[in-house]
Amino acid sequence: MTTTEPQPGRTVAEVVTDTVAALEGQRGALLPILHAIQETLGCVPREAVPVLAERLNLSRADVHGVVSFYHDFRAEPAGRTTVKICRAEACQAVGSGRLVDHVRDRYGMELGETRSDGALTVDQVFCLGNCALGPTVQVGARLHGRVDTAKLTDLIDSAMAS
Repeated sequence: MTTTEPQPGRTVAEVVTDTVAALEGQRGALLPILHAIQETLGCVPREAVPVLAERLNLSRADVHGVVSFYHDFRAEPAGRTTVKICRAEACQAVGSGRLVDHVRDRYGMELGETRSDGALTVDQVFCLGNCALGPTVQVGARLHGRVDTAKLTDLIDSAMAS
């Protein structure tokens, strides 16, 4: 997992500047640039916002607005294992609330938190596009349908062990 620490000898500002230079010619470059920064640093650190604003001739408010609007952008790095629990109506109707309660009880975490050891982040999303197989969770990049609390435990524990 990447972190907010850039490669040795490189500051966040240097990473942002290099990323902007590589992608600024694209139409609507802000989103691809933000994704690239997050891929490199594990998040879009707050100190990246003014550098992006200056380099792209945008206001800080414009950049911050985009970063804060899209829930996939993070100000802090996610854990090594990331879990997203669908909270849309179809998944709620078949038990996603029990999954949230289970995460709270078993792992001592609320949605949106990362464990202090950096091992796990659990978030909510409002549709993973797998409504017929709810409740659905995403562990890393992989979707899992018809998840109950036992299966969720197996998925999380297996992912954290690997």
